[in-house]
Amino acid sequence: MILLNDILNFSEKELKNTKIRFNKSNNNDYDPARLFKDKDDRLYNGQFWNYSKTKSFQTGQIAIGFIKIDSDKWLLFDISLITKDLGKYDGVGYEYQTVEKYQKYFGRLIVKYKNKSQNMIRRAESVINECEVFEISNDTFDVDVFPGYENIDLSWHELKSVVVRKDWKTALENQKGIYLITDVESGKRYVGSAYGESMLLGRWRNYIENGNGGNKDLKQLDFEYIKSNFRYSILEIYKSTTDDKVIMKREQHWMKVLLTKDNRYGYNN
Repeated sequence: MILLNDILNFSEKELKNTKIRFNKSNNNDYDPARLFKDKDDRLYNGQFWNYSKTKSFQTGQIAIGFIKIDSDKWLLFDISLITKDLGKYDGVGYEYQTVEKYQKYFGRLIVKYKNKSQNMIRRAESVINECEVFEISNDTFDVDVFPGYENIDLSWHELKSVVVRKDWKTALENQKGIYLITDVESGKRYVGSAYGESMLLGRWRNYIENGNGGNKDLKQLDFEYIKSNFRYSILEIYKSTTDDKVIMKREQHWMKVLLTKDNRYGYNN
């Protein structure tokens, strides 16, 4: 087993002066993995952010930044020296300088680490021996790599960009399933099933083309509204050989559980 510090080679003194920030999505408008892909500076704003009355770092400390890319997998994207405390709260609190000798690992080094604390900023000396190197990729990590059926959670624009990728197409066109569409503005949901030609891929392509997939209630919504507010995920998957009647029965089950036939809660009227 290779640990993170087998790669970084921090001395004991350096470890005592280092903090690790584990950045993850807040299920709102902050998605570090997407910001990394888009080379968006807001990723670094988040890394060097101070919350109210709490300082994340101190001048002279080393700050290591990771992005959550899977349940217990984290991508290294930055190691910097804090050069100045700006004295700000609820905002970016520091000036910093990248430690250049580690840049070759940014976007390539992935560790396995299970954070047992609610605190996402940890002292390196207390957790670095729990950070196991999972992979050092030859290429920069691509956030759009197929993440597994259970981890799919996509906006309409994200769905449009991934369904043309080979790994996504292969995964989706060979599985029947039950999927969920969530309207983040109204809170309503739509439960659908995929068992026809190209299975999940074919069904979701319909939503890319017109937004509504031929569904009666969804046709009442403006396409631009759908693009801005709909998210797509998978509830259950089945082998391509599964009888269609099984899929339809499970679809009805999820409609009942999620109350999507009630127009107060869903679009399955």
